[in-house]
Amino acid sequence: MSHRARSGLFVAEGTSDQPLAELIESLFCERGVELSLSQPPFELLSGVAKDVRSRVQAGLDLMHDPVDLLVVHRDADNAGHTARLNEIRGAVVELSGGAALVPIIPVRMTEAWLLLDEAAIRKVAENPTGRARLGLPKIHEVESVADPKALLRDCILAAAEVTGRRRDRVRARFNEHRRQLLWMLDPTGPIRRLSSWQRLVNDVDLAVKDWR
Repeated sequence: MSHRARSGLFVAEGTSDQPLAELIESLFCERGVELSLSQPPFELLSGVAKDVRSRVQAGLDLMHDPVDLLVVHRDADNAGHTARLNEIRGAVVELSGGAALVPIIPVRMTEAWLLLDEAAIRKVAENPTGRARLGLPKIHEVESVADPKALLRDCILAAAEVTGRRRDRVRARFNEHRRQLLWMLDPTGPIRRLSSWQRLVNDVDLAVKDWR
């Protein structure tokens, strides 16, 4: 396999999902591949629609050279993994220019991945020694939670163990807390047992194999 550094474009659903880029870079690094993912600030670019194709096209337009990898994040939501995968593939097929594709498709939402680490939730809630029950789902249940985002928000509030205005301040910082939890996500932890994570790792392995 060539030892040259690989370049890629990372397209996420929202700004709080940006830590996923570093997570992907670390997965490739573990496999002996140096990868640098570009993360265009789509929220600052005028006239760029939110659909996958528009964002990928805008990102590629900002890069002067072809990329080796496209990484596209899209929650499965109620559509399911297969529908999202077809959506992503259909959006990039004419734009990839031979670049490998690694889709990130959490089931149902990225927040499901963040419901697996009770200690991390208590830490971002700034109450690491708290004892309040959080009502976290078991590992085999987490991808079946109807609204992981709402549950994660409730769990953070419960972990904070505050009331009144302090509770309101915790609620208002949800996006920040979510981003922190993504930074803290342990790829060697319970997430390895989730089907959506296993598919992601398999796609990383396939990309590395194709580059050899």
